[in-house]
Amino acid sequence: MFADPVRTPELASVIVLSPAAWGGGHPPSDWQIKVNHGKPDISTCRDGKDSCLHLRSVKSSFALERGVEVDPYENRYLAWRWKVTELPSGGDFRSAATDDQAAQVMVAFVDRRVLSYIWDSTAPKGQMQNASSIPFVHIYAVVCESGAAETNRWVPETRDVAADYENAYGKPAPHVKGLRIQINSQHTGTSAESYFGEVVFRNKPQ
Repeated sequence: MFADPVRTPELASVIVLSPAAWGGGHPPSDWQIKVNHGKPDISTCRDGKDSCLHLRSVKSSFALERGVEVDPYENRYLAWRWKVTELPSGGDFRSAATDDQAAQVMVAFVDRRVLSYIWDSTAPKGQMQNASSIPFVHIYAVVCESGAAETNRWVPETRDVAADYENAYGKPAPHVKGLRIQINSQHTGTSAESYFGEVVFRNKPQ
């Protein structure tokens, strides 16, 4: 069973990731480490006053995921902060042979469809398209950041998850059932590094 996400009534929000709660770099019981290839390198850190999550990939692919139930029309805005310090050289989600990203935030819905918000090495910011070459696997990618222009600094993001789902799949969004934070560099045989701050669903953009 997954623990309930932290709800903040005065902000009408659902906090999904709070790095400050990760004691000693170990994920809380409601988070799971998923390894696709290689060895995961996960730790917690501080950047000024804020706690953050640190991911480093060396020819590897891994993720952190947790179950969370969110009504995307009640809390439709997904907000997070991320920082990329190393991009996987040659990474480009538009080809399976180069589908590596330093940072991804993936939102899973109860109908098994997924929105993937990515920081891509090559694909242009704003690119939105199907990102799965596997039949019956529905993953729609949104390039939130591209290339090295914003690396080595914290970048805030806010996405209207309900609107992105409607745009991707042509129908109203069902409930969110989970969230995944992912990094990978195995296809390009390179390395990547990223940091994440708090990840939260809100009813208003900020």
